Amino acid sequence: MGTGTSCGVPVIGCQCEVCQSTDPKDKRTRCSALVETDDTRLLIDCGPDFRQQILPQPFRKIDAILITHAHYDHMGGMDDIRPYCRFGEINVYADPSACQSMLQMLPYCFAENRYPGVPAIGLHEIMPHESLHIGDFEVMPFVVMHGKLPILGYRIGKLTYITDMKTMDEGEMAYLEGTELLVVNALRFDKPHHAHQLVDDAIAFARKVGAKQTYLIHSCHDIGLHEVVNQKLPADIQMAYDGQMVFF
Repeated sequence: MGTGTSCGVPVIGCQCEVCQSTDPKDKRTRCSALVETDDTRLLIDCGPDFRQQILPQPFRKIDAILITHAHYDHMGGMDDIRPYCRFGEINVYADPSACQSMLQMLPYCFAENRYPGVPAIGLHEIMPHESLHIGDFEVMPFVVMHGKLPILGYRIGKLTYITDMKTMDEGEMAYLEGTELLVVNALRFDKPHHAHQLVDDAIAFARKVGAKQTYLIHSCHDIGLHEVVNQKLPADIQMAYDGQMVFF
């Protein structure tokens, strides 16, 4: 649903050609994804653009929310899940650090005497390498490094979803075996970042994983125009765009 970095694209106040582009594919809200079958719907991350992202989607139950890490651009939209609580409490899965951050960010959702209408959240601590069974899906969390911060990636069937990665320990590769669809972060082409990989890093990682198709996400305005970027990339590695639907 969203493919941008913490600032989004366009960046407020920026006059670069990407931020001024009229191509809808150059509008990048904060990273989030829906993974769904006819019977089960998972949301990966719920950032501050969630309301805008979900409005075009059919209104039906969200069975679980998977949080990658505690940064605001990945969980700042949690209050906006309120309409979906008419289907019942929403189960949210996150590592201990992200769970603690959510308790601090949304204390009114977990108070003993909750104000009527606040989101009904069932918060569950999860650990890497312990699989979850949610409806039609088996979900395997694994660890990537966001600079010095360990965060979660998710393996869901043939899909591997990773955001905000700089490096990954070699021991985690076993959890990616058999990946056919890889979604992974690529900040820009140059100017190394201490906590995010660049396009060349993402391409090398995709080759190591051996995915049949890779989509690049968490890209900032420095990466360039969507149309131009995709002309530079191999056919099996493409820049994703907001609202893109992929069947697997």
